[in-house]
Amino acid sequence: MAHQGTRGPDLPDRPDGPDRLGKPFAARPLRRPDGPRAVAGVVLLLPPGKEESDRAPSSAAAYVAMRALGRRLARAGERHGLATHLVRYRLGGWNGEDAALAEDAGLAADEAVRRYGDVPVCLVGVDMGGRAALRAAGHPAVRSVVALAPWLPPDGGHGAAAGPEPVKQLASRQVLVVHGTDDARCAPERSFRLAERIKKTNREVCRFEVHTDGHALRAYRWEVHTLAADFALGTLVGAPMPRAVRDALAAPPPLGLRMPLASGFGRLREG
Repeated sequence: MAHQGTRGPDLPDRPDGPDRLGKPFAARPLRRPDGPRAVAGVVLLLPPGKEESDRAPSSAAAYVAMRALGRRLARAGERHGLATHLVRYRLGGWNGEDAALAEDAGLAADEAVRRYGDVPVCLVGVDMGGRAALRAAGHPAVRSVVALAPWLPPDGGHGAAAGPEPVKQLASRQVLVVHGTDDARCAPERSFRLAERIKKTNREVCRFEVHTDGHALRAYRWEVHTLAADFALGTLVGAPMPRAVRDALAAPPPLGLRMPLASGFGRLREG
């Protein structure tokens, strides 16, 4: 039975089975005068998680953490027929080799295809959700990945046998990484080194640095959310990419992987 409450119309219901998705975020219902609008693409939001946890996470806490980003993506994608969903994890932790959060991301992509048909998917993850988005990118429906302040393990992972984070699953995917230079929780140099490795076999990767911002990217939240929305629209429905993204994709390393995110990015278009 769907959870009943008063925490907002787009708060996702808790699943009663394998379903990883709740109701989509929406600025307004995806409706035309002659009926529902066809969904052209799906954005799956992957909230933060823990390194180790066998407890079920709070759906309400995940919703609060991702609400601003979810609503920004919903508004940006409204006229393009994009559906934006918050993924609900079974457990709150990555849990070593289980990579539980990445597995849930793959299950959510499966559910998106069951609901909407053969549509492209963009995975947008924050913190440990960013690692899950990068790891789950090999799902056949996934076209692009956005990793915001991604949590990544030290080189070598959990022990020397673990090896570095895999990148083969990112072949032919379009990848955007955004990281604050003052992030004290998730080392920005780790995401830079991972982006360098991806770039060796995939030209469609770029990375933006938000100077003097911390892990939560609060100081430049508007710019970060606008960049994520622009990238999702560009990769899913062919909307024009901002010049900053085009320049970052075209620039050789390290320039395209240390692209500064300008203050006020996207505000002129909104005005």
